[in-house]
Amino acid sequence: MTNLYNRILPTMLLFLSILVGCKDKDPSPASNPDTNISNTVHYTPSMESFPNPERGFLHLTAAFSEGSPLAQSSLQSLRNDNISLVWRLYYFEKFKQIDLSQAQLDLIQTDMDNLRSAGLKCVLRFAYTNNSDDGTDAPIEVVERHLDQLQPLFEANADVIAFVNAGFVGLWGEWHSSTNNLTDLANQKRIVTKLLEVIPSEIKIQLRTPRQKRDIFGEQTAMTDEVGYSDADIARVGHHNDCFMASYDDYGTYDNPNTDKNYISQEAFYVPTGGETCPPSGVDAADCEEARETMSLLKWSYLNLDWYKPIIDGWKSEGCFEEFEQDMGYRLALDSTTIDTVVSKSTPLDIAIYLYNHGWAPIYNHKTVSLVLSPASGDPVRMVLDVDIRKARPGASFNIAETIDLSDVPTGTYALHLHIADQFESIAERPEYSVRLANENVWDSHTGWNDLFQTIEITE
Repeated sequence: MTNLYNRILPTMLLFLSILVGCKDKDPSPASNPDTNISNTVHYTPSMESFPNPERGFLHLTAAFSEGSPLAQSSLQSLRNDNISLVWRLYYFEKFKQIDLSQAQLDLIQTDMDNLRSAGLKCVLRFAYTNNSDDGTDAPIEVVERHLDQLQPLFEANADVIAFVNAGFVGLWGEWHSSTNNLTDLANQKRIVTKLLEVIPSEIKIQLRTPRQKRDIFGEQTAMTDEVGYSDADIARVGHHNDCFMASYDDYGTYDNPNTDKNYISQEAFYVPTGGETCPPSGVDAADCEEARETMSLLKWSYLNLDWYKPIIDGWKSEGCFEEFEQDMGYRLALDSTTIDTVVSKSTPLDIAIYLYNHGWAPIYNHKTVSLVLSPASGDPVRMVLDVDIRKARPGASFNIAETIDLSDVPTGTYALHLHIADQFESIAERPEYSVRLANENVWDSHTGWNDLFQTIEITE
């Protein structure tokens, strides 16, 4: 754990304090010196491991055609173990030439209902076989028809789908071979086009290799902000690696490891990376130092705990597993806030919130960020902030500065909270789907709010 302490020691020097009249950081909101008084609060970082949506270690669970649904009790146990994601793999081995049955579609819907009830999300993948002796997949027309059948399920359950692996092609849906010529570029393009058509635009998909994305989109360079934060199809396609840190080229994942890793590193500011390890070939098992460096570079958001277990067990023995549990994906923490504390209804409220992302990756899915004004009695007032929290980059500060109109807010005294909620209304108020900040004593598990330890008085 030495590395973990060294990593956050500078931030731990910050202590909880209130400094009246202090606004010494940029950017700062416009001030109202004649009427307003401002307070600055500094926050203490937390070393606790806890779950947050769409990130972290996960378990892979597979279901064969018309098989058994996810057990509610098992899902709740995962949640209690600080896991927020399930990697759900559906095999369509009975449907290589025919439509999916209603029983198969009902199985998927039951799983989505159970995930939602347990407060979890999933990474989805579909495949036609896990049998290396057979290895047959389906014709492209069947794949497209199956995706059409799945479209209503994607739309109805977008709130609990974090990401979707491209899948369908070859053994385990890993895109390395096909008995129906699905690895042909024209068919790859058809599958990706259909995936992006039937999956709601809020959800990103993931391809198996960087070469596949470059070839499908005809773009050899990694995305920049202009494209990465846009609604373009290419900005919805990330990367997964099912033999991570397992050989020189990760079992064919990379054509040129250095070039491809740098490509993914840049892409991963906008689209997710994740997957699993596998038995090392020609290289030593990845120790803590190598894993830390590689996952940080590639901005990993999720990793399968079930494969390859000797690698995971090695991290536990070496003492870095808890560090990885905290740093995988995003880990946002408050540094400080500066907020006007006495303000009239006719005077806008100035706020400045300074965050730091201690994780390896950004948040990839849109969130609704709100300042919640909570009175001693009565209903809270929610002020939605104009902020894209996806731009809180790993290893960097992220500052929010806004001026808020209070003309419709009743007079009184309010405690202030920051709420980073899911974009989907169906789960936006559920704490399990809200982002918890990595600070001591700020999290309210009943509301999903983060306490800013700031109070404002609104006068006439």
